[in-house]
Amino acid sequence: MLEGQSYVYYGYLLSLSALLILAGGLADFYGRRKLFVIGMAGFGITSVMCGLAPNLDLLIAARVLQGAAGAILVPGSLAIITSSFSGEEEGRAFGIWAGASAATTIFGPALGGFLVSSISWRAVFLINVPFILFGLWATVSHVPESRDETAHGRFHWSGAIAVAIAVGGLTFGAIRGEAQDWQSAAAFISLAVGAIALIAVPVMMLRAENPLIPPRLFRSRNFTVTNISTLVIYGALYVTFQFTALYIIGTLGYNELGYGLATIPGSLFLAIFSTRFGTLAAKYGPRMFMAVGPAIMGLGLLWFARIPSNSSEWQPELSDPGSLVPPTGYLIDVLPALVVFGIGLAVMVAPLTTALMRSVPVENSGVASAVNNAISRVGPQLVGALLFIAISASFSAALESEPAVEGGQSDVSVDEISPLNAPPPEAGGQLAGAIEDASTSAFRLAMLVSAGLCFGGAAINAVGIRNEKLREEPTEGVVKEGAAEPPLAAGTEGSRSGA
Repeated sequence: MLEGQSYVYYGYLLSLSALLILAGGLADFYGRRKLFVIGMAGFGITSVMCGLAPNLDLLIAARVLQGAAGAILVPGSLAIITSSFSGEEEGRAFGIWAGASAATTIFGPALGGFLVSSISWRAVFLINVPFILFGLWATVSHVPESRDETAHGRFHWSGAIAVAIAVGGLTFGAIRGEAQDWQSAAAFISLAVGAIALIAVPVMMLRAENPLIPPRLFRSRNFTVTNISTLVIYGALYVTFQFTALYIIGTLGYNELGYGLATIPGSLFLAIFSTRFGTLAAKYGPRMFMAVGPAIMGLGLLWFARIPSNSSEWQPELSDPGSLVPPTGYLIDVLPALVVFGIGLAVMVAPLTTALMRSVPVENSGVASAVNNAISRVGPQLVGALLFIAISASFSAALESEPAVEGGQSDVSVDEISPLNAPPPEAGGQLAGAIEDASTSAFRLAMLVSAGLCFGGAAINAVGIRNEKLREEPTEGVVKEGAAEPPLAAGTEGSRSGA
């Protein structure tokens, strides 16, 4: 059952990651609104399939299909913004996009938990349907069609297949390897196949008449630098979110509600201030924000690295209002780190998106968005897998020197203990304390590495990013059709914003 539940999550992630670049290329080639509508409709249909699945096997299959629909949906949103806005309005739109994404991060888990506990897990999927219907109406009614006018010949299907094998192989290998403690041959085979395909991709793109990923995109300094910094910084993000949840719940003793409440303040900064920083990045250029933001995030992670293993737990219960008051340990050890990290994230996200989407021709905005999305998902998985090996080794080494374990006086084997998780019930007081100390040391290692990645990303952006001029009306190389501007906005500077 536990393995099946993991497939429910990772099946979605795998198909989403593997098909992102293919979907971005299709959006540019055939029409961004068309693919966006197809993706939304597919996501709605597969949400119903998930919600009505009669067994776990069919739920996993539906989740894989839902990930494919999500892949069609994701790159289209940024591409539509890029082809519809320019100047400071474009940066503001990217900020709204980032803020809305952050809002779902804040309220999604709480809403999901309420639906699961009060109705059914099926409601988590079925609640998507009314939002999808509204989104379909809004897209068809108000979003003009846009595509790459310069595209010709046949779509580059062989390149798309190679990219899907590369991204899918690396993603599956990282997921499978970490889940099986790197004892699975399938993980290494998958990584090898993905790596070979990844090497073949640029060769195929250079030879193709109409390549899926035009090599000229990488001649843009900002496009290349932004993708490199995305790999580094989002690697830190993945490690931080994954290991912080494990440590705060498993070692410090927070319950799930406590962890959810604890992380709200940090996420609020991204939801509230993304629009402002997106506008500022469009006006003054993204370089300063892309350098300062990750550096602030790194400072927050350094604060995380100093959390003691005996920091007080927080286990609030809705039935006990007094328990909702956070303990001193949270206010001193956890909250400052989350707030500083959240401020840095808010400073960085919208400007990074602005730099990325401005660095490429509008006609290639779909595939450019998809490339960056794929990097932000696959790279962090690999970084997290490598770091998990390192912290596991650190954790095991610390425990093996513990007298109770070293002398064989404990009924608990080191192999039965997971780093960052709660000690097993049979562990005695001394051993339990040693496990918590070893987990804290492993967590500090993870946070120090993540902080280093953030500082590295800040340096890459500070040196590599160039502030470019505001983009004028994004019409060159793009065909738009199908939707008139709202009468209220017609003839004004904000007309495209209204659309």
